Amino acid sequence: MGLLDKLDQDYIVAYKGKDVVRVSVLRLLKTACKNFQVEHMRPPTDEDVVDLIRRQCKQRRDSMEQFQAAGRPELVEKEGAELEVLKVYLPSPLEGDELARAVAAAIAAAGAKGVKDMGLVMQYLNSEYKGRIDGKEAAAAVRQTLQKLG
Repeated sequence: MGLLDKLDQDYIVAYKGKDVVRVSVLRLLKTACKNFQVEHMRPPTDEDVVDLIRRQCKQRRDSMEQFQAAGRPELVEKEGAELEVLKVYLPSPLEGDELARAVAAAIAAAGAKGVKDMGLVMQYLNSEYKGRIDGKEAAAAVRQTLQKLG
């Protein structure tokens, strides 16, 4: 079953269960998928849906920062709840030891010798682990590892 089908099924379950937050988030996500289909004249692949979910997550995080700065804790909480619903549909992120192993493999594959090769390593990481790495966290790990190399 594809991710789009899972979203449809979860939407129906949430609707029947009167889960207002989940229904709202999934409705917006389904609309984004429909807009993608109209714009690209093809149904979205699972990878396309994951990209749409990532964009939705980024919007929620940005909104949370702005609401926090504006002193609106109730809206921060609402956006946080929506963000948690979206995270369920994302692949598990690389963290800790798994990220360190991926960085080491990327450095070896790219043949990186120092910080000047960071772009090559990040390019490799982004292609191999698309959707599973946080760019800022991965860049920090790559930079730290490359600095140790020399």
